[in-house]
Amino acid sequence: MADALALLSLLIGLELVLGVDNILVIAIFVGKLPEASRAKARFFGLSLAVLARIAMLFLVLFLAGLTAPLALNLSIRDIILLGGGLFLLWKAVREIHHTVELSEESDEPASHSRAGFLSVISHIVLLDIVFSVDSVITAVGLTDKVWVIVSAVLVSFIAILAFAGPIGDFILRRPSLKILALSFLITIGITIFMEGLHKHVPKAYIYLPMGFALFVEILQLRYEHNRRVLRSQAGTRA
Repeated sequence: MADALALLSLLIGLELVLGVDNILVIAIFVGKLPEASRAKARFFGLSLAVLARIAMLFLVLFLAGLTAPLALNLSIRDIILLGGGLFLLWKAVREIHHTVELSEESDEPASHSRAGFLSVISHIVLLDIVFSVDSVITAVGLTDKVWVIVSAVLVSFIAILAFAGPIGDFILRRPSLKILALSFLITIGITIFMEGLHKHVPKAYIYLPMGFALFVEILQLRYEHNRRVLRSQAGTRA
């Protein structure tokens, strides 16, 4: 039992680290919706993503061929990663263009429709599947106890659901952070694509520069905040 709990803690940590990618994706996609619909989209998108991840778990358990080469030395896993990486690249570049060119207003009517709501949910589910392919395969390689893997997925779902809203709102209120988050998604998309080509990229090479860039941006935000406070105080004294 102690070994199972230790393994559960390890898998929860793995899911939470990979959940950073999910939070960024959710923040960007849900931001296209009216504020009143964002919490509902996060809940339904993540709930369907969890069900899809559990279904993938059983698929991996019963289909060992998921990592066996099919054609051109590519497996089902590789094809998923290649397609998902290209899709994430396309979406991130498109969103950066919309943000920089201030053309998001043209998408506003569609985002208020039912089709826009369902589109956001489908994007969350599809990209969660791409993000979770390696974590599910790794988890199955570590243990054959399904309840341990499912428990780790459910705990990470609760954590991501709790933090996705505040983090997403914080990013969307600051265009510079939104562009930075989208730039991170481009990096992640390239990494996923390279993984599909069997080119392993150490995660430290991705997360350390991302963390440093985020730290610098937070310092910049703090600087701007202090400037506004000093100007306000000077105006009050005048």
